[in-house]
Amino acid sequence: MFSLDRNASTSLTDQIELGLRERIGSGQLPAAARLPSIRQLAAQFAVSPNTVVVAYDRLMALGLIESRGTAGYFVRESRAATPMPDAAALEAGEEQDGVWLAQQANDQRAGVLLASSGTLPPAWLEDAVPAAAVQRGLARASAGMASRCPPQGLPDLRERIAMVLRGIGIAVDAGRILTTFGGTHAIDLICRAFLQPGDTVLVEDPGYFLMFERLRKDGIRAVPIKRRPDGVDLEQLDAACREHKPRILFIQTVLHNPTGWSSTAANLHKVLMLAQQHGFLIAEDDVHGHFHPGHATRLASLSGLDRVIYYSSFCKALSPALRMGYMAADPTLLKALMREKICSILTTPALNEYVLLEVLAAGRWRKHLDRLNAKLLVARHASARQLTDAGLLLDHPGEGGLFLWATVPGDVDLNLLVQDAYRNKIVLMRGATFSADQQADAHIRFNVAFSQQPRLADYLRERLQSLAGARAALARVSGQALSKP
Repeated sequence: MFSLDRNASTSLTDQIELGLRERIGSGQLPAAARLPSIRQLAAQFAVSPNTVVVAYDRLMALGLIESRGTAGYFVRESRAATPMPDAAALEAGEEQDGVWLAQQANDQRAGVLLASSGTLPPAWLEDAVPAAAVQRGLARASAGMASRCPPQGLPDLRERIAMVLRGIGIAVDAGRILTTFGGTHAIDLICRAFLQPGDTVLVEDPGYFLMFERLRKDGIRAVPIKRRPDGVDLEQLDAACREHKPRILFIQTVLHNPTGWSSTAANLHKVLMLAQQHGFLIAEDDVHGHFHPGHATRLASLSGLDRVIYYSSFCKALSPALRMGYMAADPTLLKALMREKICSILTTPALNEYVLLEVLAAGRWRKHLDRLNAKLLVARHASARQLTDAGLLLDHPGEGGLFLWATVPGDVDLNLLVQDAYRNKIVLMRGATFSADQQADAHIRFNVAFSQQPRLADYLRERLQSLAGARAALARVSGQALSKP
């Protein structure tokens, strides 16, 4: 096929990616052509299988190849490109609207690098729920596709979820579990059950932008509390409680989105004390907790679910197709949440729940997580190195997970950078998108699974230098004009 130069400064992964890209572009590897398997190509080049995996992941992210399950990897057939918005739409800020950004992650158009996405590449998840698991899950249903699901969730599934939670230190039984369509659905149920227009809630800043959209839509006032590497700013939290009498605090304690930070036990103990003192509920988002590499402290564990509504999801780590998540709460709170679930969607699909039950019962979940976190660790190291080399600052890079929270140099116009990146088919999310009041922020959220691509580092290195140079030149011209008599 082609040879590798082991004395070159370019990594072996980069050489494999470039070699295959050139052959696909020239037509030597035509559309629908089958590529060697990972093991075959690794043996041919005398490299580790992981080297080939990373190269194939990059090519899939570029839309050049696709995986067809057990059939292997194939050159993707060319498709008509989806037109990108024009420059006027970008300047109007459309690319940084939270709902629009969520759409980009799910549209997954060929050739668009989702460098700031909140999801994992499909190739990382395609083996998590094999077709056989779907068949066995359906076989568990006594009435097949005519099966109904209790609004609270299948009892056996809730018991399996309770076992998962007990494994991370949250003492809970199946009676305190409610199944959902995911974390965003859990937020919706909390808003429906416990909030009314005009109520005040406290949110972390930065934080989850779709939650901010949901609160604004319902006329709920969101008071931002600064998020620090060790947790929420306790002085701000105390002051906000005294001034605003909030109903709920929304908080992400483990691998916070977008920063990747985790709260310390000392910080969380103080948060619980303030909740008790001021009488507010806590909604603890643990959607990213699955990606934590070790043992993390959670409010649900420290409190025994006293005043805490805990929620998480299998969507990001296991399967976006299943759309399954869960909540844990005190029976009184859970009853109110289930009532809102019944009123809004009645119940979650029985098929989804039976399939998830099969995955958990077969022990696939833990094995899949171990493999996933090993890949994330490699991707974090590669992405951190490339982003730093490109000129970004990684302050407090966190303990693991999907995200790196990087600071753009002060002489670069972040809005111009984001707009230019989108025109070059790279989606970046500026820090202001994650602000409850959309305050200016010099950060960009990077997804390590996509940001390890050399294409991103090459683009950033060139653009950061050119934008900084243009701004410096403008400053010189302005200074000269001001100095003239």
